[in-house]
Amino acid sequence: MNNNLNNSTPSKVAQKALKANLQNEKIKHKYFNFLKESQGFTEATITAIKKSIYRYEEFSDFEDFSKFNQKKAVAFKNWIETKEDPRSGKQISLTTCYHYLRHLKDFFKWVAFQVGYKSKICLTDIEYLKLPKDKARIAIDSKRERFPTLEQVKKVVSSIEINSEIDLRDRALISFTLLSGMRDSAITSLPIGCFDEELLQVNQSPKMGVKTKFSKAMRTYIFKFDEIMVNYILDWVKHLKEEKLYGNADPLFPRSKVENLEGSKVFACGELEPRFWQSVTSMRDIFKQRFEAVGVEYFPPHSFRHLAVKLSLSKCKNGHEFKAVSQNFGHENIGTTMINYGSLNNSQVGEVIGEMNFGESANSGNDDLLEQLEQLLKNKKQSKF
Repeated sequence: MNNNLNNSTPSKVAQKALKANLQNEKIKHKYFNFLKESQGFTEATITAIKKSIYRYEEFSDFEDFSKFNQKKAVAFKNWIETKEDPRSGKQISLTTCYHYLRHLKDFFKWVAFQVGYKSKICLTDIEYLKLPKDKARIAIDSKRERFPTLEQVKKVVSSIEINSEIDLRDRALISFTLLSGMRDSAITSLPIGCFDEELLQVNQSPKMGVKTKFSKAMRTYIFKFDEIMVNYILDWVKHLKEEKLYGNADPLFPRSKVENLEGSKVFACGELEPRFWQSVTSMRDIFKQRFEAVGVEYFPPHSFRHLAVKLSLSKCKNGHEFKAVSQNFGHENIGTTMINYGSLNNSQVGEVIGEMNFGESANSGNDDLLEQLEQLLKNKKQSKF
């Protein structure tokens, strides 16, 4: 037999691996389309899921998904805990492992009901794709979000010297981020027409192009944590409408105009132009530059949402106010606000409890809050493991 022919012809094992890989690609494509079109998942979420599935393929040497079983589930679980994060070079955290397994578990549950896989994947085998309870508790223990103090934000905002309209924008942008409590993706995609300066209300409308979480429409009122920052926002809107002659469809926080200097590859930022930022990166860069310029520790825009929750909840005196604050952040359930954003450090816990009124009338008006919290906690307990 011709050795050259043997060397150039793929082996049966190689052919099988190639075929399996193609099958994997087909079923993955179908799954990702299902997540996007049927479940409404964002591209960012789908990207995270893709990464989890790729990790399994890396472990199995891209073996056909139909070969999945209990033994491989356990082996993958042990394997992933020893791997390094390619970005940090450190061992993958338990939290990351937890999410890899969670995404993979959902994927195989879906695959198990697809044609060609129903008789090959056992649902009970998929249940092995989860961490032991003790490790799972550590993994899902909420990482306390670090956020600035109101004093730090005031210092940064007040330190901005107004020498250009870019300075005006940045001062208003930082103020708006705190007082609205909105996510950075929504702020960078917000048209002027979605802000009512009379009511201090923001219409977070996906129909108007606002990029909200899960494309959810909501109305948000500006919190008056600081009247000076409120005026910075109003002065900025006035500048856009009266000086720049911007219309309702133009961005509330337009990007800086970039010009190519003649005879040079260097780009220089001049005035603003009525165009939206393509991503939130520019907004985060602005925050970082402004914080570092005044010698204050940098906090990303999303951490301002946590500060806004803390400041607003501290002013609530009854269940109705708690509910209003929760809805203003786009949460249907008060418990979501409290659990995801309302965590306190030890000193804050002691301070709050020390000031609590335990008299008979202390609970008046809070029954609705307690009921919603109890229901949320019950639901989370049932679905946690």
